[in-house]
Amino acid sequence: MGCNILICDDSAMARNQLARSLPTDIGAQVSFATNGKEALTALEHGNIEILFLDLTMPVMDGYDTLEAIQRKGLSCQVIVVSGDIQPQAQKRVSQLGAKGFVQKPASAQTLATILGTLGVARAPSRPPHQEGQQARNLAQQFVEKTDYIDAYREITNVAIGRAADLLARLLGVFVRMPLPKVNLMEVSELQMALGYSSRHQACSAICQGFIGAGIAGEALLIFHDDGYRDLARQMGYEETTGDDTRIEVLMDVANILIGACLKGLETQLDLTFSQSHPRVLGLHLNVDELLRINPRSRWKKTLAIEVTLSTEGMDIECDLLLLYSEQSVAFLNERIAYLVE
Repeated sequence: MGCNILICDDSAMARNQLARSLPTDIGAQVSFATNGKEALTALEHGNIEILFLDLTMPVMDGYDTLEAIQRKGLSCQVIVVSGDIQPQAQKRVSQLGAKGFVQKPASAQTLATILGTLGVARAPSRPPHQEGQQARNLAQQFVEKTDYIDAYREITNVAIGRAADLLARLLGVFVRMPLPKVNLMEVSELQMALGYSSRHQACSAICQGFIGAGIAGEALLIFHDDGYRDLARQMGYEETTGDDTRIEVLMDVANILIGACLKGLETQLDLTFSQSHPRVLGLHLNVDELLRINPRSRWKKTLAIEVTLSTEGMDIECDLLLLYSEQSVAFLNERIAYLVE
């Protein structure tokens, strides 16, 4: 008899990728949930044996879901599949009862190995042509039905996970990593669309351009000045005053975050970006002033992807924006479609 598997992830792209990567010889009956609340309902009313659980989700995230599974005494083996690969994230989910942790995007070999360690029985495999047809059907369903905004959010989430992991290791803290916000808008609307808690808060910013395979964009890293002293001290700077030191600190962090994020995108999309030298966009300015300095007048529209990273126990906070030209969207869509072929 087959294994009952529940895949819980807010991203349709991630759910389809994981389902397509499951071994075909375990006779799995696969169902889906888009957040932890839906997953708990399925666990309470169904015979779910294995739950593949994302961490960063709306409504109820993976941590709260694991806590609820323990509290309710639900019988299920949980494997966390996440782009948030910080050591503390892996430690936390293990303490909450997860049987394994898999980095996104999960490979077929990794899933087969971890399912084997959980004692999932293998059955005679189906003929190869049937397996190939099932994969093609799932791919076609994704291309036809998936909102590409969801896909942009998912590939960025995985890429940001790499950046957050490096920042967490550098600072020795846990980095909160919410879901990216995605908007396709007129460039003139960018200032109004960004979700900052205080539009008049003093900030400093680093900007870096990138281009490759028909995709052109800019990465903009905005640091909130209130957290600068904590940031510098965690990086070992004894002297935190003066703009020269500030620029050095911000450049170091920008190289880590932007570099890791772009590398994550390169790996997923199978391309290589050429990058310009990072430059200081401005110091001690509010967000509106920073964006006016870098107007991108050559673009009419932009695909803007924003994520806010913050640390537990400190005031360190920064906003990473990936701004793509309007012409880049078609090339991004082609690459995303290629991911599920």
